[in-house]
Amino acid sequence: MDKNKMKHLPHKTIERLSQYRRALLLCHAQGQTHIFSHEIAKIQHITAVQVRRDIMLIGYTGTLRKGYNIEELIALIGRILDTDEGIKACVVGIGNLGRAFINYFKGKRTKLSIVAAFDNNPNKVVKNFCNTETFHIDELERIVKQKGISIGIITVSPEAAPEVTEKLVKAGIKGILNYTPKPVNVPAHVYLEEYDMITSLEKVAFFVKTHSE
Repeated sequence: MDKNKMKHLPHKTIERLSQYRRALLLCHAQGQTHIFSHEIAKIQHITAVQVRRDIMLIGYTGTLRKGYNIEELIALIGRILDTDEGIKACVVGIGNLGRAFINYFKGKRTKLSIVAAFDNNPNKVVKNFCNTETFHIDELERIVKQKGISIGIITVSPEAAPEVTEKLVKAGIKGILNYTPKPVNVPAHVYLEEYDMITSLEKVAFFVKTHSE
């Protein structure tokens, strides 16, 4: 796919492409070779029209008789989402959430890896966790530059999030995923994604409430 076209893909489409690949990998592991848009839609709980629109945006088409070739579609999504050399990430905050994140992500992607974790508590940085090296937060800038880390994942307490964000930006991080409910500010050249679990839970609670009334 043309690089200029990739830059203009909607953010929501990028999210769904990641979800499609996860579903396709599961289907492929079960021996399935082809899949229809309505099958992907059922797995992702969206419409088949949305699936077809997203896949058309990346320039791929299936056949009426067989649908989409799973291996080809996985490869194409990989070329869009991944880089040849791979991208490295780090986690800041080795508490319960940080450790859960590292443990869950381990081995999920070959072109995206968590290579370091940081904390200000010396007791949490005395050994590796899930084969991920751990360091004191004071070493963040040195390690980020040494390992070529591009993404920072914030799993610290909310009050510490702004200071950690500043440290990541200063270290040269290009993308930040903030897992705290505290909004943070970044310069224009840094991509920021914020995920608030409380907001997500309240959203679910709202729909439970409205469907119960």
